[in-house]
Amino acid sequence: MAEPTAASESAIPCTELVDHLFRHEFGRMVSHLTRILGARNLAIAEDAVQHAMLRALQHWPFHGTPNHPKAWLIQVAYHRALDVLKKDRRLDLYDDEAETALTRQIDPRQGRAPVHFTNEVADEQLALIFVCCHPSLPRPASVALTLKVVCGFGVAEIARAFLSTEISINQRLVRAKRTIRDQNIRFEVPSPAQLPDRLEAVLDVLYLLFTEGYAATTGDHLIKDDLCAEAIRLTTALTENTATSQPEVHALLALMLFQAARLPARVDAAGDLLLLEEQDRTLWDRALIHRGLRHLAQAAHGDHLSTYHLQAELAAAHVTAECFALTDWDHILTLYNLLQQLQPTPVVLINRAIALGQVEGPAAALDALESIPYDNQSQRYRLRHAAEGEFHRQLGNLPQARTFFQRALSCAHSEPERRFLERKLKSLAHTPLIANKKNRINVSNPPDTNRLYE
Repeated sequence: MAEPTAASESAIPCTELVDHLFRHEFGRMVSHLTRILGARNLAIAEDAVQHAMLRALQHWPFHGTPNHPKAWLIQVAYHRALDVLKKDRRLDLYDDEAETALTRQIDPRQGRAPVHFTNEVADEQLALIFVCCHPSLPRPASVALTLKVVCGFGVAEIARAFLSTEISINQRLVRAKRTIRDQNIRFEVPSPAQLPDRLEAVLDVLYLLFTEGYAATTGDHLIKDDLCAEAIRLTTALTENTATSQPEVHALLALMLFQAARLPARVDAAGDLLLLEEQDRTLWDRALIHRGLRHLAQAAHGDHLSTYHLQAELAAAHVTAECFALTDWDHILTLYNLLQQLQPTPVVLINRAIALGQVEGPAAALDALESIPYDNQSQRYRLRHAAEGEFHRQLGNLPQARTFFQRALSCAHSEPERRFLERKLKSLAHTPLIANKKNRINVSNPPDTNRLYE
């Protein structure tokens, strides 16, 4: 849906308009204020923008929506930040440089905030992303901070998304902001010499953000569209900046776009998970697929092959297949063999075993699965058990299939997964099956998520 224009914003009910501006402008406004105040004053910038949004809810319903709502908000935020800095002077925490820079941003003759070019706003947000994803911060804290100050998510939303409590999320945010302040982390896109290590951390966070949205690990819904949309928006911003438009960034964006293109077909009307073979491919978003292919072509520049390149190629193999029966499983297995060399994680090994089952049959797949060692991440066990159950079902080993599906069910957390596995168990009582030489398991294997059977 297109964002409201300045001319149409005044026609939107006040509460709805503030909610829209909070979601779409919060991160931009915090980024802009943080550039002026410095990353050490991130908490002041965030508080100022929140204060402006609250004032809008209190003021606009009675006095009418201003002609330029965004400019009104940023001006109120400027004054709030300035008041806080002046108050902090009495506490010996005064930042003279920040006050001077902030005062210059307010034009008392015009009574409104200055206009900024689109690329300047985008660069400010990129710099804030790098602050949130600084190597000094633990990954969970980076994800929470990015969602809060860059994407405008509430603490309750973040807690629900990652199966945590609001208290725990608040503690992460407080510790992260304290680290940024104490280490005086700079508000900037890193220099070329620093960029590779810093960019890797940013991509990790965006990857985790998209993964949680694409296949939620908890809750009543399999997909969380907001998380996917924010991950795509932020990764797109990286591709549009000269310094960060690196091949692996384009590869990650291509991967996200390919996977997002299938979102409308991954669940049915009841919210139940649909296997790749069951999905209505006419519902796949062809515009996103074509956009993904363009970014995949741009990712081909350079001489570094990242895991994102291989995962994007795997996703492309699925979305460009005319139908499930024409999927090029030999090519997919080759890609997984390469990915295994770069990233021999249990998830990659399990996905490779599934691809092997498509090429050589269920017996070969079971052998590959049995060779994968267990680790301390029980969340992954359900993926392995579900695959083992399906391959045993195809071989006609129904008691073993039942055992593995029950094990997978005991590890599942989201309700769509539980319902899917319960259907699998019920089907065993009605589906005697004789396997042939190349009996194929009806699954997909999106490598960017921990889902092996959709």
